[in-house]
Amino acid sequence: MKKMVLSLLVDNTSGVLSRVAGLFSRRGYNIDSLTVGVTENPQYSRMTVAVRGDDRILSQIKKQLLKLEDVFSITELKDGESVCRELLLVKIKASLEERQQIISMADVFRANVVDVAKESLMIEITGNVNKIGAFIDLLDGFEIEEMVRTGLTGLIRGNVKPE
Repeated sequence: MKKMVLSLLVDNTSGVLSRVAGLFSRRGYNIDSLTVGVTENPQYSRMTVAVRGDDRILSQIKKQLLKLEDVFSITELKDGESVCRELLLVKIKASLEERQQIISMADVFRANVVDVAKESLMIEITGNVNKIGAFIDLLDGFEIEEMVRTGLTGLIRGNVKPE
């Protein structure tokens, strides 16, 4: 199974997210990651959708998305031709002795401590999927109380022409 990340420029109106998500669910396709936000022009939103499938399924997804009247353009965000990032917030149970170790790990990953409580730390880290995964792996042995990821978002690089 191949992974594909699509950047969709869509109308910034109610119901667009539902129509795009409905297209996937009606056809039995799973969405690995979905983020949506308004663009520099408030008339449009940008959706970043990460999906998996064989070449036939991925081609079909692009064709079906282009048929939706709310979708103006689709750009595939390919490795090396785009910049994709994700945000992770993680609350870790930490004794006084464990705090410095966790803070040192966060520093290596250029993560930030955004909250300190009596028995926990909250870390914020931004990066590509591999960086986020590596940081989570390093937390093995610590008790993660809560964790949330934003999902992937990205843009095509300046020197690459969109499809």
